[in-house]
Amino acid sequence: MKILCQCILILFLHNVTGKKFKEDEKPKWAKKDIRDYNDADLERLLDQWEEGEEPLEPDELPEHLRPQPSIDFSKLDTSNPENLLKLTKKGKTLMMFVSTTEDLSKDESEKVTKLWQTSLWNNHIQVERAIFMFKDGSLAWEAKNFLIEQESCKEVTIENKSYPGKHIKKESQKLEKEEL
Repeated sequence: MKILCQCILILFLHNVTGKKFKEDEKPKWAKKDIRDYNDADLERLLDQWEEGEEPLEPDELPEHLRPQPSIDFSKLDTSNPENLLKLTKKGKTLMMFVSTTEDLSKDESEKVTKLWQTSLWNNHIQVERAIFMFKDGSLAWEAKNFLIEQESCKEVTIENKSYPGKHIKKESQKLEKEEL
């Protein structure tokens, strides 16, 4: 029994300490000085490094490599196109642009957008306009509903579609359309 255990131990140690290649069997790129490596050599080295590693969890992957959530089209309400957009943006990063009314000064505009930022946990970027980023794009429509109810909100733009604020006068909306 002792001999069997010793043989297994020796085989195990041989496998653990054994080299993948013998010195004369190494490929040409593996014999290079590391200072002479090109991009292809470095890519091969990275592949070897990652060989045998466990794959990352889906939420740890970069967004473009994450599996897309499945959409159940049988439960989809086709009468409302926003629901379709909301479902297709689920789990994706999305940006929304919000314009404030012109009667606000720079300081007032910053104050209002900071208040919205706190309410929605996002950042603002410029004087009359704010940009909100959502890690889950389907939440943007709920934020849109919140923002258009705000008194100082002129308009909200999601996916190149504008939604006017509910407290904006109809005349100013007509003037803007005529200017375009």
